[in-house]
Amino acid sequence: MFILTMPSTAAVCLLLLWPVASGTAADDLTVVTAHPGDDVILPCQANDSSIIAVEWTRPDLEPPKYVLYCSDGHCDPTHQHPSFKDRVDLVDRDLKDGDVSLILKNVSSNDNGTYECRVKLDSSRRKKRAIIDSEPIRTIRLQVQNSSPVGRYHGLAAGVPVGLILVAVAVVGVLMYKRHKNKRSGQPAADDDDDEALGDTLV
Repeated sequence: MFILTMPSTAAVCLLLLWPVASGTAADDLTVVTAHPGDDVILPCQANDSSIIAVEWTRPDLEPPKYVLYCSDGHCDPTHQHPSFKDRVDLVDRDLKDGDVSLILKNVSSNDNGTYECRVKLDSSRRKKRAIIDSEPIRTIRLQVQNSSPVGRYHGLAAGVPVGLILVAVAVVGVLMYKRHKNKRSGQPAADDDDDEALGDTLV
């Protein structure tokens, strides 16, 4: 068995470089990750541009399960789940070029779940119900993740030049070495001398 090993520092660097928010597809399921407060786009592209209605649902919700239903450029909130009120929209309400991607604003952990996208084509003129009886053309898994300590350290490090960090580490190392050397030789450390001088001044 081949086992890949690496120094811990290299492993940490790889973790820091790993994208926090990304989309990956596997078995027709797209995973989108985000952090609380983000605005995210759940992508969905129809092969046919003659779309008259689009429906986004979340099957794991208690009824009503509708995230958004739009027909002919107008969105109908009648069957919409209350948690998505005023937080969702389509990237393009005109449904040009088959783009029916969903915008979800200010996400939270409550938005974790599976989202399904369905469309109704111009050949089907039934508009009575806000339900599209067809298989989803896209399934999205949204994962809203809290920032990890690694992510926070990454953000901190990103704002500080690498050279400055190395200089600071070098200075601390030199000071610790000199302090240790002075103690071993019996000489008082520099800060001890300062403390004595300060005491004499106060007296």
